[in-house]
Amino acid sequence: MISTPEAIELAEAAADRFVATVDTLDEAELRAPARLDGWTRAFGAAHVAQALGAYVRLLRIAGTTDGTGEEHSGSAVYRRAVEETAAQPGPDLVRELRAEARQFLALARSLDAAAWQREVTSAGGWRHPARYTLLRCLRELETHHTDLGLGYESADWPSSYVRWALEDTLATLRADGFPLTAVEAPDLAARWELSARGPVVRGPSHLLLGWLAGRTPARELTADPLPVPPAWPQPPVHP
Repeated sequence: MISTPEAIELAEAAADRFVATVDTLDEAELRAPARLDGWTRAFGAAHVAQALGAYVRLLRIAGTTDGTGEEHSGSAVYRRAVEETAAQPGPDLVRELRAEARQFLALARSLDAAAWQREVTSAGGWRHPARYTLLRCLRELETHHTDLGLGYESADWPSSYVRWALEDTLATLRADGFPLTAVEAPDLAARWELSARGPVVRGPSHLLLGWLAGRTPARELTADPLPVPPAWPQPPVHP
């Protein structure tokens, strides 16, 4: 388990990398397609900026005594905000992205242990301790950095993040009866038992997570055929 201070440091490093990459792009590069269907790189950067803003709202809620409130006000409003942010000139988009990242990190450093344990509600209706917001933030930054298609790949993801995200994802798949007997990551010296049916899949941890996240092909792994993972990310089971 990653400690809260370590998770904050990981989030800061991931945010710095993401912002630095976006800051190198000219307008044509920003408007070019990202790896996700229908996304430009500007849309991906704007999506991350708006997600960070949503996580700021969750941390503010966690900082109250009752922890009431939700992440944001619905998918249509959220998408409109992303589109408006993406339409900004590059320097303005980078400024907003950097400001949201700094605000999230400053607020994260200000919370006490009790606040991190308070339950908050995501836009998708997930209830989880505020501390889980740190994993969500890391996942957002690392995954969408890869989605920009600018040379940052799953092999560049920090191993501590990969282990955390794998354990979280596999716990949900186990609870849902996903048809894999086990998942093995030799580089982490780790094996996760999932169910009594299906293949055993083996490979580098970053490729396993990339496959489960829909970012790397199954052919990179040592099992065939493999079941198709559900849409990612899934709700946490034991956040």
